[in-house]
Amino acid sequence: MTRLTSLLKLRAPLGAQEIELQQVDLDAGGMSLLRTRIREHSRFTVFDIDPHTAAAWGAALLQWARAQDPQ
Repeated sequence: MTRLTSLLKLRAPLGAQEIELQQVDLDAGGMSLLRTRIREHSRFTVFDIDPHTAAAWGAALLQWARAQDPQ
């Protein structure tokens, strides 16, 4: 059976999307994946990404956020 560990839950202020990040560990072993679940009313978008993709995506998000709030 696959084990899911909730890492973060938040709600986007515009559009009220519910965003949840989960760690996915398969019983067969191997690399853990990061699952992103986005709920918009009754519609769900779910995708699993590997650590390399998560790091690249996270870096891009941080770069964008910092550019929006220069200090």
